[in-house]
Amino acid sequence: MKFIAHYNQVTGEQQLLKDHLLETAALSKRFGEKLNLETVCYLAGLLHDLGKYSDKFQNYLKQAMSDPNSVTRGSVDHSTAGGKLLYEYLHQKNQCPYQKLVAELVGNAIISHHSSHGLQDFIKPEEDFSLDYLKRVRDKELPEYGTIKKRFFEDCLSESEFLAYLEMATEELKAFFISENKPTENQLFFIAKMIYSCLLDADRTNTMNFETRTTYEPIQQKPLFLKYSQRLEQKLKTFEEGNPTPINQLRNQMSKRCLDFAKEPTGIYGLAIPTGGGKTLASLRFALEHTRIHEKERIIYVTPFTTIIEQNAQVVRDILKEDRYILEHHSNILQEEIVDQKNKQNQGGLEERREREEVSMKDNWEAPIIFTTMVQFLDVIYSRGTRNPRRFHQLHHAVIIFDEVQGLPVHCTYLFNEAINYLKNFAQTTSILCTATQPALDNLDKKLQKDKDILEKSELQKIEAAFERVEIIDKTTQSAWNIKDTVSLIEEILQERNNLLVILNTKKAVLKLYQLLAEQSSEEIELYHLSTAMCPAHRKQILKEINVKLNAKNQQRKLVCITTQLIEAGIDISFEAVIRSSAGLDSIAQAAGRCNRNGEQPNKQPVYIIRLEKKLEDLKYLKEIKAGKEITLKMLENLRMDSNLYSGKLLSFEAQNTYFKQFYKHSDIEPNLKYPAAKNSLELFSLLGKNENTIYQYKNKYGKEQFPDLLLHNSTKTIGKYFNVIDTPTTAVLVPYEEGKDIIQRLNGDELALNELGPLLKKAQQYIVNLFSYEIEDLQKNGYIRPLYHGEIFALCERAYSNVFGIDKTGSVANQTIVL
Repeated sequence: MKFIAHYNQVTGEQQLLKDHLLETAALSKRFGEKLNLETVCYLAGLLHDLGKYSDKFQNYLKQAMSDPNSVTRGSVDHSTAGGKLLYEYLHQKNQCPYQKLVAELVGNAIISHHSSHGLQDFIKPEEDFSLDYLKRVRDKELPEYGTIKKRFFEDCLSESEFLAYLEMATEELKAFFISENKPTENQLFFIAKMIYSCLLDADRTNTMNFETRTTYEPIQQKPLFLKYSQRLEQKLKTFEEGNPTPINQLRNQMSKRCLDFAKEPTGIYGLAIPTGGGKTLASLRFALEHTRIHEKERIIYVTPFTTIIEQNAQVVRDILKEDRYILEHHSNILQEEIVDQKNKQNQGGLEERREREEVSMKDNWEAPIIFTTMVQFLDVIYSRGTRNPRRFHQLHHAVIIFDEVQGLPVHCTYLFNEAINYLKNFAQTTSILCTATQPALDNLDKKLQKDKDILEKSELQKIEAAFERVEIIDKTTQSAWNIKDTVSLIEEILQERNNLLVILNTKKAVLKLYQLLAEQSSEEIELYHLSTAMCPAHRKQILKEINVKLNAKNQQRKLVCITTQLIEAGIDISFEAVIRSSAGLDSIAQAAGRCNRNGEQPNKQPVYIIRLEKKLEDLKYLKEIKAGKEITLKMLENLRMDSNLYSGKLLSFEAQNTYFKQFYKHSDIEPNLKYPAAKNSLELFSLLGKNENTIYQYKNKYGKEQFPDLLLHNSTKTIGKYFNVIDTPTTAVLVPYEEGKDIIQRLNGDELALNELGPLLKKAQQYIVNLFSYEIEDLQKNGYIRPLYHGEIFALCERAYSNVFGIDKTGSVANQTIVL
């Protein structure tokens, strides 16, 4: 009898189940080699679709082939059988812990490989404390289980061969545990995620290869990295031979230090290059050399904001003369919730065709150089579903550069530390904390296992003095400022300066100040607005215009840019003066980095710190900004009382160390480090491993004797349920800015082929704005949002997008421009 795994709905071609299982196993094994768990991962691929040997599934597939609309996706369970087989063979009372661990780690990956929730909980920390894994592999009845086993051993491989693989996997896992770095309960969470990731990518890749009649060909990174390194060195040589200013000489010294440091072993290192010190290219120089010496597979830049991605990726593309193998990953355009919902319904019939389409459109992070956000990075590790975890194995054997790591959300702190420690100790991944304002992550209770800093303390002190280009002017002593006070200060500064940057903490405050200044200013000025209500392409265009005018030899008109803090992290721009609404010291330092950035003026230029009134800038729901602001205001007060504190400077490294130690101890911050979830007083960090509170509650409810025979106790599904890097999750919306209009039109037209849709969605990254659910609802009420591509992509109507402000919920100012 011939057993089928998939068929091509267009050509009618069939993929044999045996071929799919063995090919997926081989690819999963290849991915698993990075963790020395190749046989363990091979088993996951070998058994993942075991249930397709049932008559029920084969009949389902035949019916789908004759009439796709007559079947319901997911109506036949084909993933439980593989987990059940492992439980039967490896998880009996007389078997050793390593056998049971193979059954649990691999079995959970198998039963979850089509789950919209991701890996199952071993113990659910809510409600009835259900044992989701055991419910599937131990308790669930599979009427054709005996038939499935028989067919597998007859068609795919013999039982004796299977037993040999089980023994190899057990010995492999045992060797892993008795190695120098014995994994803790928390680290087993990541090992389980790695096995899951290898299976997901192998399964999706093999299925897509069948669908598109292609074969998997891995990217050959070594020759690419060698070429990139040569091109970077050529470019840096031109810099060294160029303008030999003191600052440029220091930049060259720091860059050379990074090159020399690349020989250090895999680890976690700090790179505290001052703002404007050239850390993008210095860190790239380290990464390329470190990759060559230690045979890493990719370089991943992780940034807090998409604005940094846009700028840094373009810089790297230009220098390396590469576009194809440099990936920018901002947001998921396709709405996962809608896709998951439709997958549960009868949408098109064939079980996996729709899912294969969706995953083919998103990169699996195989690219040699990747630029992404902290949101996307942490989602790969902790979020639910299958789309993000698929990329997790690509974080292994890598160099990860965390640009402006101080932007890490507080509630993700311990989860971040634990993940980076795992990547260092088990995944052979080097992490660089690259920022002028180093957070004290290695001083916390659940600390980051940082090795050392690339620049030594003595070097930093010299660099700090050389890069001192601004003067902090404390305007916080007077009563809280209203909007008119701020306008008055702007007008006063413009009497002596040609340009000015104003950074406020909220989009609302930015918009109000912009509008009032536009109405009241009598002096002829060019006024610009920047916020995350504007898509990346729009912001990029505005920043380009501003830079051209700032760099003009004879600036014709005064220029003011009013913006949120998006401009602070990594944006290469320089103003003659800056006003910063009071915030955390890290934000103050970043704002100062946009003033006299390249030492254009020999004298120090002013950075004014003001304190806005609450009704103008309400930080009630922005607790991290509020806490940082309180600490900074107190430090300013201390400096007024004793001018020798913090080496006499608010922006000194001493002041920054003091700030971060106080920040993580703040009453609004410390309780959130473990990621408290909204319900049932859960702490997501505590669910990674031992899960002691959940176990205690289970035993208290059912009795100690009822506690199951499980080695793993984590609640991965529940972590994914509550995890959001941004406290309030957002949705990506396509906006009709310039080329975005054409993209919307194409997505609203005829059905696109896969090879057309993928590149189109990549291009669409530049034309999205991430909105909160209440913002989506407001726009929908006014009819300003419409669904595209089967309801899986949201697009904004033209009248709701302003060329000045970006998204406009009222639709009243679309396409207006204000230049005074």
